[in-house]
Amino acid sequence: MFLQERTSKRTEIRLISDSKETQIGKSYPGVSAHRCVPIMNESSSPEVCYPPMPYENSRRLLVVCYSIVFALGLPANCFTTWLTFIQIRGKNVLAIYIFGLSLCELMYLSTLPLWAIYVQNQHRWEMGSMACKLTGYIFFCNIYISILLLCCISIDRYVAVVYALESKGARHQRTAIFITFILFSAVLVIHCPVFILQDGEQTSNRTTCFETLPLNLQLAYFNFARFLIGFAIPCIILIFTNYRIFQSTEISNSLGERQKAKVKYLAMAVITIFLICFAPYHLVLLIRSINFLLHQKDSCSFEHHIYSTSAAFLCLSTANSVADPIIYVLASEHARKDFYRSLTRWRYPSSTNTSLKLKNSKESQEAAQTSENLNLTTLSKEQ
Repeated sequence: MFLQERTSKRTEIRLISDSKETQIGKSYPGVSAHRCVPIMNESSSPEVCYPPMPYENSRRLLVVCYSIVFALGLPANCFTTWLTFIQIRGKNVLAIYIFGLSLCELMYLSTLPLWAIYVQNQHRWEMGSMACKLTGYIFFCNIYISILLLCCISIDRYVAVVYALESKGARHQRTAIFITFILFSAVLVIHCPVFILQDGEQTSNRTTCFETLPLNLQLAYFNFARFLIGFAIPCIILIFTNYRIFQSTEISNSLGERQKAKVKYLAMAVITIFLICFAPYHLVLLIRSINFLLHQKDSCSFEHHIYSTSAAFLCLSTANSVADPIIYVLASEHARKDFYRSLTRWRYPSSTNTSLKLKNSKESQEAAQTSENLNLTTLSKEQ
């Protein structure tokens, strides 16, 4: 009698489950005969989409991308940090911003193995809510610290090129350090609410880490702010400053063709890398938020369609950790000279290379100062 009752209950549960699957399933082309619908939690608010996102479609791409960026970005940014530190000792103002940028990238690169494990595990976060929130916090801060530091670099170069005479003697390392400190502090404080958001909490229905699907009103409005303040305004600044640098270099008669090409290509590279790495990611954020506001009751279908594209654009934003050192340091002639000088110092015993160190330090300072002021001052004289 007891076995018959248990068997009856199991049959009933299975019939109910099959009935629910039949109701969910009718007509969603290409998604295993299931229609994407939000599953409601106890407070009747959508918590997750069903069926889940096509994680498998982007799993290999994300894991490979994270692995390559980590393998290339870690040594490249360590190398960048070392070279920019040498340039900072040589009184190079621009090196302050590049040094902060490389530290920011190293902070983010340290979390990439966790993201790779998370993706490989079918987007199930099993390292605790606090680890999820801290990792997400670093991800958000890295994006916007990087963007704002790129703006600082472009503005500094714009002032040095377009207003060379006016800015001579007015650009100091203390000012650059203060700006970098304020920028880091502001971004870190603004993103502190990440630690109280529900996106980092794992529940019985949600095991993801900062992948809230469908969106909610809070995240939709937050995405609008991220797009406007964190991308659109910096993008305008970058385009304007680098265009003016390009323009001032073009009309110069005192610079050689090689010097002109170096300045122009670097200005173009800044804009190109910025647009490739950050524009697609932020455009997807904007599109998803607009779609959610227009179709709050049925946004899961759209999220399902756009998920793989969003994952590919996330890879582009991650690639910025490799692109920044290549653009700003490895392409610098004086950075390479400082690197060779530092290797030369290590080859000599400490008892016999004191004069060599003093000489190299003086040459490094003069080279850094000449790099920033000599050719740029000639531009302003012509104007």
